[in-house]
Amino acid sequence: MAKDDGKPASLAARAVEPATLPPADLNAHLAKTGLDLFPLIVFFVSNLLFGIFWATALCMAATAISLLISWLLFKRVSTMALVTGAGVLIFGSLTIWLHNDLFVKIKPTIINLLFAGALLGGLLFNQLFVRVLLGEAIRLTEQGWRKLQLRWGLFFILLALINEAARHYLSTEAWAASKFASFPLTFVFMLMQLGLFKQFSTDPVAEDAKTPQSADHLR
Repeated sequence: MAKDDGKPASLAARAVEPATLPPADLNAHLAKTGLDLFPLIVFFVSNLLFGIFWATALCMAATAISLLISWLLFKRVSTMALVTGAGVLIFGSLTIWLHNDLFVKIKPTIINLLFAGALLGGLLFNQLFVRVLLGEAIRLTEQGWRKLQLRWGLFFILLALINEAARHYLSTEAWAASKFASFPLTFVFMLMQLGLFKQFSTDPVAEDAKTPQSADHLR
């Protein structure tokens, strides 16, 4: 896995204290979030107007445009973004070719399980992929990275289960709307990790904050 641009994991780095970013980084943060949302908005609106098959085709086009713009703006596209984009193109093509919306509906489940398998499997081989994703945004001890990678792996499994529940029990229109849930869920998930960030941080400022004040200083 590479640097921050993927979905939904790329939202992790952008959920870490965005208000403290300098203007240039904040603009990049907003641009990346907009590019993440663009294919979902196209899919949701076109599904309401034209149905699932036209929505799938337009979402494929929007995904390709989003990846192209990401490359032009930031000169890189992460492995996660490429995997997600490939999933959209492969499962979208199967949906249109076989005229069966099952493929587009199970795509989020399979992609999330692939990410979960990579993260959880990486722990077995001491491959801390999440450090590559978030290493520019936060700094943790190895134990902290391992705990965070475990939690991310479990979170991706949760997202897969949510998609399975949505596609089984909701209408196609409601299922399409539920795809936006990954954004607030990812933000809430990252907020829940603030305690871990503080406990295992190697950032000098955070370390100073955790160091007890001397008795002389308190006088």
